[in-house]
Amino acid sequence: MCVDDYSLRRSFAIQRRVIGALLMREVITRYGRHNIGFLWLFFEPMLFTLGITTLWTIVKANHGSNLPITAFAVTGYSSILLWRNCSNRMVKALEVNHSLLYHRNVKVIDVFAARLILEIAGATSSCVVLTIAFTAAGLMEAPADILTALCGWILLAWFAFALGLAVGAASERAEMIERVWHIITYLLFPLSGAAFMVDWLPKNAQSLILWLPMVHGTEMIRHGYFGGQVRTYEDPVYLIMVNLFLTLIALALVRETSRRVEPE
Repeated sequence: MCVDDYSLRRSFAIQRRVIGALLMREVITRYGRHNIGFLWLFFEPMLFTLGITTLWTIVKANHGSNLPITAFAVTGYSSILLWRNCSNRMVKALEVNHSLLYHRNVKVIDVFAARLILEIAGATSSCVVLTIAFTAAGLMEAPADILTALCGWILLAWFAFALGLAVGAASERAEMIERVWHIITYLLFPLSGAAFMVDWLPKNAQSLILWLPMVHGTEMIRHGYFGGQVRTYEDPVYLIMVNLFLTLIALALVRETSRRVEPE
């Protein structure tokens, strides 16, 4: 084994331990050791999605199709929780964790990654558990194409990770990001594809809404869930290209932030 390979493996092992420790600290700080503790990581997004699903079912919401309300709500709101929670939790993330940067092995990217992994794990677990529970209860069918749904979820999680990095780094540079970003997420909420299918929109509106990357992820997930029942308009290549570009921008912002806030 060459020296470079050994050094790389050692650095990776240290990085993994650092992020693992930050994850545990984040869980304990956020949820505490009492009652159900870290299980709130999974129950919080699960209860939100369950509440929305129940509300839609009670009022017999009409979505313009014969799609099952439960499956429609689970796929839609789980997708929203994924990218929205990742970005919202990253606003001013360094402000409450700045003291950790005095540890030699803790970097800005580690603090950000720990939070993002936590949010993605919570949203993913919520979606999986709700899908299994509702399928077992007969309230929704099993996904028609699990692989397509999984690919859509992974691409959306990648988008959420990159978006979270960008928002987190930008919020440390400009204080107004904290207020502006929350307004942006509220505006994006009805446009993200959670409460509608692109196929239901007029043709001129379809071309506009498909500029939003999260719509492609939601459409792909629903394609995997409903199969031939629905007509979807996802473009995985477009979502991948957006993710690559956003990741590069986010890493550049994180690097600039690291130079400013990390102790010498």
